[in-house]
Amino acid sequence: MNVILIGYRGTGKSSIGRQLAARLQRPFVDADEVLEQRVGCSIADYFAREGEQAFRDRESEILAELVTATNCVISLGGGAILRPQNRQAIRQGGLVVWLQADPGTIASRLHADATTAARRPALTHHDPLTEIRTLLEQRWPLYAECAGHTIDTEQKSLDDCVDEIVCLLNHPSRMKS
Repeated sequence: MNVILIGYRGTGKSSIGRQLAARLQRPFVDADEVLEQRVGCSIADYFAREGEQAFRDRESEILAELVTATNCVISLGGGAILRPQNRQAIRQGGLVVWLQADPGTIASRLHADATTAARRPALTHHDPLTEIRTLLEQRWPLYAECAGHTIDTEQKSLDDCVDEIVCLLNHPSRMKS
């Protein structure tokens, strides 16, 4: 069974995903990294050059491909849940874990990550914290529609989050159907 990590950027999808994959001895795939490799530039540059629609089209193609894999840990971009066909593919692709954090924490994490600004475009014309709050409010029901389980990464270490996901895999009765 795949483990698919969803959530807003800065909630720990890539960090937790890498550590989880290592623990489970499974391949780790970051959908954003796959997209950047295929288009030959950062998401921010692709977004600026081709626009959001082209980016979302590429994101959907890659997502459809990735969820057909077996026994992988997959980290999806924060907006992968925006399209109905993506949400359906995500739900059918494995154990879906929604990683959450407070908007202020997300803003702090993103500010502390030097690569974020270079790789990720601003999605609104608001300041970063307002953008996070606005997009989280819009996306919340879409993440909830996909999620089989949620983990608040706010006060947990990477190990704690990984332990929780491993526990879910070892005790399928704890998963939502």
